[in-house]
Amino acid sequence: MKKIIAGLTLAAVSSFAWTINGTGATFPYPVYKNAIKGFYVKTDNKVNYTGTGSGTGIKEVALRHVDFGGSDKPLSPRTLRKGKLYQFPTVVGGIVFGYNIPGVKNLKLSQEAIKGIVLGNIEYWDNPEIIKSNNGMKLPHKKIIFVHRSDKSGTTFNFTYYLSKMSKTWNKKYGARKLINWPTDAQGRSIAGKGNFGVSAAIKTNTYSIGYVDYADAVKNKLKMVTVQAADGKFVAPTPKNFAEGAAYAGFDPKKDFYKVIAYPKQGYPIIAATFILVPQEKTEADKKVTTFFNYLYNHDEIASKLGYVALPANVKNQVRKYWEEKGIK
Repeated sequence: MKKIIAGLTLAAVSSFAWTINGTGATFPYPVYKNAIKGFYVKTDNKVNYTGTGSGTGIKEVALRHVDFGGSDKPLSPRTLRKGKLYQFPTVVGGIVFGYNIPGVKNLKLSQEAIKGIVLGNIEYWDNPEIIKSNNGMKLPHKKIIFVHRSDKSGTTFNFTYYLSKMSKTWNKKYGARKLINWPTDAQGRSIAGKGNFGVSAAIKTNTYSIGYVDYADAVKNKLKMVTVQAADGKFVAPTPKNFAEGAAYAGFDPKKDFYKVIAYPKQGYPIIAATFILVPQEKTEADKKVTTFFNYLYNHDEIASKLGYVALPANVKNQVRKYWEEKGIK
């Protein structure tokens, strides 16, 4: 009798289980992947998420091809109204410089060195501007290979936003964008990779290269990471603790649908990004399933922290929950 009841109970649970589908940003993919596993075990509900890039995430949810889209580039309230979308943040993470110079560890880059590398003005690793910040470290006279994203990317948007805040020249010539024709492309010193995983793989397999990638992918691929000069002039290592210091200055506003780019804070690690979820306004029932899943993530900060991301502060998570309630999607 107990076996029959147990079987009926399991069947009942399974019959009410649901599935939702999402796509987009690769930056938070490791966090979502781990949260999806835990959520399925606990609820028997399935979440499918593919890391295709922020540009695809925005496009696919706008076309209503998926239940939710992931983007590292937040959409303005005006754009959200036009697309009839809601938006909320999920986690914060660091964008790091991964590099591949044989025999060189603990590399530091000043703001001037970073400007020179991305603008194509510094071509060799033994440039005086780089050596100056590394206590005379012997660096090879080898051309710098710059690795960047090939797809429309929220990581690229946040990275170029940081560059725009840090460099007036960059801001004037290029600004913050999801896709860039990099100065090093024209010089024949670039490699493009699809997704953060593609950039990581390119850095790992090409000596004398450097590129921007999310911290989790850099750790997963065992890339050496640069200590960078922050807005206050201090050199800051890429660590979750230093990401969190920068994230403390985020200042999200639910009245603006949490629209906020947080790169280049006044203190802490300077290249940080929040990542966001977009859902269609009219699909209330599907939206409730999406927010149920992300509320599970909010209640398990350890998922993000174990992977080197920064969980949202408790007050921000409560703001998001209230936002869901006001929109009728909680």
